[in-house]
Amino acid sequence: MKVVCIGSGNVATHFSTAIAAAGMELVQVWSKNQAHAEVLADQLGAEAISDTAAIDLHADLYLIAVKDDAIPAMAAVLAGVNGLVVHTSGATDLDVFPATMKNYGVLYPLQTFSRTKALDFSKVPLCLEAKNETILSTLKNTALQLSPLVYELSSPQRRILHLAAVFVCNFSNHLYAIGQQILEKNQLDFEILRPLIMETAEKVQHAFPRDVQTGPAIRHDEQTLLKHKELLTGMPDLQVIYETLSKSIKKTV
Repeated sequence: MKVVCIGSGNVATHFSTAIAAAGMELVQVWSKNQAHAEVLADQLGAEAISDTAAIDLHADLYLIAVKDDAIPAMAAVLAGVNGLVVHTSGATDLDVFPATMKNYGVLYPLQTFSRTKALDFSKVPLCLEAKNETILSTLKNTALQLSPLVYELSSPQRRILHLAAVFVCNFSNHLYAIGQQILEKNQLDFEILRPLIMETAEKVQHAFPRDVQTGPAIRHDEQTLLKHKELLTGMPDLQVIYETLSKSIKKTV
């Protein structure tokens, strides 16, 4: 199978690496920035391009791994190819593709990706959707070469999953950053929080989060909640976040 990767960012990098490891041939990497395309293409022995006119029109799979806002334009560029065209977005519907396209679908990886951190792609859930059942079957066979964790989801289901993922991943990581900010402001090392973060993540591998909630809000420990808000004096944005999350925790009892 010959594959063209549209994009050179975090998702594109991990997907392309997994594709090559699965024995598929990555023939091109496109990026609007030629230098970025070359970094990924050189790693995997592919051709780097920055001109959409240079995209190979005879590949078997076109993987669109660009920011969501750029997907419609890339879908339009690939409207005339015969190969299977998929995007990798959790928040973008299947109908972003022109109805006249022959083969299209979605191959959404539910994971957080960083180019600097290696990842076992076989543990990444892949969420699929396609124009029809025939294309879905082809896409599923391809996905199973990358990971055994394959799920068929509609566009509305995928949007909900992506929303939940933002809460458990992106928002959680932002809260880690806030914790780091608070510690550094008071000359404390973030390192001391790492075991707590690991234990919290480990708990929800074996239990539902609502069943293992701890802390002053779930205990309705009002004096501690008040003291924490006082410690955030001068940081009104963080006070709002603290109060909003504390109220939300109280309501889950």
